[in-house]
Amino acid sequence: MLCLILNSAYSFGQDNLDATKDIKVGLVLSGGGAKGLAHIGALKLIEESGVRIDYIGGTSMGAIIGGLYASGYSANQLDSIFKKTNFNTLIQDNLPRSAKTFYEKEDAEKYALTLPFDGFKISFPSGLSKGQNVYNYMNKLTTHIGDLNDFSKLPIPFFCMATNIENGKQVLLEEGSLPLAISASGAIPSIFSPVAIEDQILTDGGVSNNYPIEELKKKGVDVIIGINVQDSLVDRKNLSSAFEILTQVNNFRTIQDMESKREKTDIYIRPDITKYNVLSFDDGDSIIKNGYKAALLKFEDLKRVALRQKPKKASKVDVKSSDVLYIKDIIVTGNKNYPRSYILGKLKIRDYTLITYEDFNYGINNLSATGNFNRVNHQLIPDGDGYRVSIDVIESNEKMLLRLGLHYDDLYRTAGLLNITRKRLLFKNDITSLDFILGDNVRYNFEYYIDKGRYWSVGVKSRYNSFEKNINFSLIRENTNIPNFDVNQIEVNFEDLTNQIYGQTLFRQQFQLGLGLEHKYLRIDSETIGLDENTQLRGIIIENSHIFSTFGNLRLDTFDNKYYPTNGVFFDGDFHLYAFSSDFNNDFEEFSIAKGKIAYVFSPLHKFAFKIGSEAGFKIGNSNMNTLDFFLGGYGNKPINGIVPFYGYDFISLSGDSYIKGTLDLDFEVFNKNHIIASANFANVEDGLFKNGNWLTSPDFSGYALGYGIETLLGPVEVKWSYSPEVDESQYFFVVGFRF
Repeated sequence: MLCLILNSAYSFGQDNLDATKDIKVGLVLSGGGAKGLAHIGALKLIEESGVRIDYIGGTSMGAIIGGLYASGYSANQLDSIFKKTNFNTLIQDNLPRSAKTFYEKEDAEKYALTLPFDGFKISFPSGLSKGQNVYNYMNKLTTHIGDLNDFSKLPIPFFCMATNIENGKQVLLEEGSLPLAISASGAIPSIFSPVAIEDQILTDGGVSNNYPIEELKKKGVDVIIGINVQDSLVDRKNLSSAFEILTQVNNFRTIQDMESKREKTDIYIRPDITKYNVLSFDDGDSIIKNGYKAALLKFEDLKRVALRQKPKKASKVDVKSSDVLYIKDIIVTGNKNYPRSYILGKLKIRDYTLITYEDFNYGINNLSATGNFNRVNHQLIPDGDGYRVSIDVIESNEKMLLRLGLHYDDLYRTAGLLNITRKRLLFKNDITSLDFILGDNVRYNFEYYIDKGRYWSVGVKSRYNSFEKNINFSLIRENTNIPNFDVNQIEVNFEDLTNQIYGQTLFRQQFQLGLGLEHKYLRIDSETIGLDENTQLRGIIIENSHIFSTFGNLRLDTFDNKYYPTNGVFFDGDFHLYAFSSDFNNDFEEFSIAKGKIAYVFSPLHKFAFKIGSEAGFKIGNSNMNTLDFFLGGYGNKPINGIVPFYGYDFISLSGDSYIKGTLDLDFEVFNKNHIIASANFANVEDGLFKNGNWLTSPDFSGYALGYGIETLLGPVEVKWSYSPEVDESQYFFVVGFRF
């Protein structure tokens, strides 16, 4: 009898509610990083119970899940979306390689560490990630409500909490851009940079209010369902990093606050997430299941609430809707240093064009990849049969960068890279970069580049390369007039100073077309052998000339990874006309060199990538200047002039004024970022190869290689064993770091 009386009196903390009233239910979702995925499981059970959610308030991950649910997604749709989401990509600022220009690709694939260096003072970024990828993804998922700026007008009214980083006060966000608001609420300190909204700099709402129940009560709800996924305090064994300690300190307040807030919650759901942390996205399936299990314990309470509500047809977003956008107009705001033409050039989007959302996102990534903007906010505003695009950029104040890199290969040996990069030195959209390369061989690279987007960009380059290498003496004799000496190998000192003035533009939005003028100073000498007038040994000079040329090139690069691609196409064609020379050997005649390389990569099976490549080069003209011929052999260095890698042979082992080469590579990613690669290459190399038709014959030279490579922060670390049946010898190559 007592149980029956208590059961009839129970009304979820609202004893005086009118039994005939259609009660309003509010849902409060706490933050918790990856643990917030438990909200999805709990929402599934809430839907099954029949409860109608009338208002949602959320913080951090609770804001992300809650905002998307409020915009019309069902719990099952959210489950499908987040199971397909690569959170590692979202969290990092690593934009798709295809979004970058050739300059930006080379820039990103050279340096292991980049630090702000304004005023010649080293500083550190405000977060590991700017959060651009998270914002882009949220924007895509909310395109259907792109013209809605009042969150109370969403299918389910919504608000979220953020924290003003300047004064620590909580900020309630309920209007403006929904993707921007939930990105600000979820900007976990030290992981994501703060987000600027109007005149406020905002960070994770969990810092100030991780469970906004009081704010939800003010919205006039009668019953509050709360899902709490925030951390519990942990012992010293689980406090091994600065981030874990920072999280623990913040939890002191939130856990204390939760004691009183829990009492105000009518139906309190607490999933078991003790063995997970804020970055446990790989455990998403089990976290979602735990959310469902926790809500199941409150199923009867939820059903009783549902019986007090009037049925309402739930909204549902068509996630399979058309992915094609008709862009009618583009509005650009926030730019001060970079002109509108530069921004539109990077976007590669024009007015009154029909594009896919993938291409639209590609354009946003292009703009973000420049590194000139802290954030690229955008909104697709429905306008009749199309969309108006509002682009609001927040320009970066960083003008100077300090960048470092390390490298080792068997040609240049050890190398340490120190780079100084200065933006906006003379013009608003220029970049000045200087590499100092110290180690066994001193080198430098200098570039000044004025980036004009889709229009003709201009720049100047200067580079100096040097190395010493023991090479076959017969190879030197074939390319020079040096007398015969009774030696097998000599040590050659190689120096190359190259200066260029160039212009480049995009061709068909994918190819890069470049034209320019070049000066090259080439010196090759040896102190190993030589005879003076008294037949005493001395050094010899093989080449010591200044050479002037014009050039043109055409490039395409859609590889998804430079060193370990799994798909894409690569093409690089180059033509040089060498017109003048200081003519050290008194035998210079005008000549040209043409060369090209093409490769295609595909993945027939998971974890396997197959690469097919071919390249060729030839000289046009009868010049006796052989020091710019093609030299095959070696692996792991950044190629210059006619030096071409070739498995099975040491560096600069084969030479000729013409060559053709084919390559096959099979890459198996045995573990994450660990690769076993089997390779084969074949070539014909000789003078006049394409004149005498020998390029059509079976290859004279071949080589095979088996290697192991690891992707690291420094770049690839590789060891390769190679073998050539023609010489019946093997070669080992060891490479560390990005190539520069």
